[in-house]
Amino acid sequence: MSKKILIFGGSGFLGNALYKELNSYFDTYATYNTKNNFFEKNQKFYDFDYETEPVDILLNNLKPDVVISCVRGNFNSQVQFHLHLIHWIRTHKCKLIFLSSSNVFDSFHHYPSYEYDKTFSESSYGRFKIKIENALLRLPINKYVIVRLPMIFGHGSPRIHELKQLHHLKAPIEVFPNVILNATTVSKFTQQLHYIINRNRKGVFHLGSKNLIHHYDLIKDITKELNLKQCIFKQVYNSNNDRYLAVLPKDNLLPKYLQFTIDDVVKGSLKI
Repeated sequence: MSKKILIFGGSGFLGNALYKELNSYFDTYATYNTKNNFFEKNQKFYDFDYETEPVDILLNNLKPDVVISCVRGNFNSQVQFHLHLIHWIRTHKCKLIFLSSSNVFDSFHHYPSYEYDKTFSESSYGRFKIKIENALLRLPINKYVIVRLPMIFGHGSPRIHELKQLHHLKAPIEVFPNVILNATTVSKFTQQLHYIINRNRKGVFHLGSKNLIHHYDLIKDITKELNLKQCIFKQVYNSNNDRYLAVLPKDNLLPKYLQFTIDDVVKGSLKI
């Protein structure tokens, strides 16, 4: 019997990509909170607003084996929503997969970060992610997966759309010459998460390329791959020295066929 999966935030970019990846293999459901005929007609999508509706009713009705959180919105509301989710998961046979971010390490500038390094953030975005991570880490390890993601590119991604839009408007593209990072594409991410679900993996995962690059070089390479000519780059220096914002795997490695490089990220910008 296939696992029953519920994706919160199924109408967003990542949530919808996950739904498309998982739906053929698992009994997959998702929530949406936007006017859209496709979602309204699809009986596997539920209209749900996590800021105003109790989550227990939907969870008790569906009884999912795996819940994936891809929600966006007000940070305080997200924290409260996840605390309710965690409370339900604690007493039911269910696992929560939480999409976190490399920003949970954005106070550490001098080296890349690994899965079980201490988190510390100077940004409000990173700090709210840490609050949810810390609540999850108090659960038994078989109850959660924390997925920390770097910058996400790939065909149809908001970042690729923004690059094309700025080029079309002849507007400057902000680049950070001193930031060293890794990255991923939406297709690599969904494949990796599919594997994690299928193999019942648990704990903390860093799902980025296995090598690093300066942000400026990455954006230049992607615009070249997209054939965007005569781009205007605005170089932003937020420190005098190189600083790392990279999440590398060490403890929870995935199979080699699911590992990839920055070059794959660049080439994946054009792939459908």
